[in-house]
Formats: sequence, C-alpha cells, structure tokens
Amino acid sequence: MSAFIIVDTKIKDAEAYEEYKSLARPIVEKFGGAYRTRGGDIEILESDLWSPTRIVIVEFPDLESAKQFANSEEYAPVQAIRHANAECTLIIVDGM
Repeated sequence: MSAFIIVDTKIKDAEAYEEYKSLARPIVEKFGGAYRTRGGDIEILESDLWSPTRIVIVEFPDLESAKQFANSEEYAPVQAIRHANAECTLIIVDGM
C-alpha cells in the first residue's frame, strides 16, 4: 500500500532552496519515492484549519519506505538545507 509524504513549504531563500530540491530528488528516488506534485498552482476551496503555501506530495511504495527516507542519514544534511531556508509542515500518511 502506498504512503505519501506531504509537505507545505514557505520558502525564505529561493536560491538556496533550489540546492535542496536538486539534492533531495535522487535520495527520494533511491527510497522508491516519486514526486506527484512539487509546488504547482493551488486553488484553495476550504481553509478552516490551515492555508497552504506550497505543496509537495511524494509517493512511496509503502509506509516503511517513506519513514526510511525521512529518517535516513543521507537525507539529514539535505533536510538541514530545507530547515535553514524554509518553514515547513511535513506529514507521512498511509495510502489506501
């Protein structure tokens, strides 16, 4: 069963964030992940709980693969680039 990492990102430094994006993709792919959307246009239909900024959705083969990616030693220094240059909310959700 697929699992998804969903990230809402408010980028503070767009140039530095480009480095994050280029470094993150091969690590995502190594863990079987595929980007389903990466910052496309958003049409907000309801916003009672939150107002999204920039949405990224990554599909993984299963929950364990998503968790392994998020907690991997390879991703840690790349994640630090994201933390330094953006504010984010990140969740992992099990698919159907």
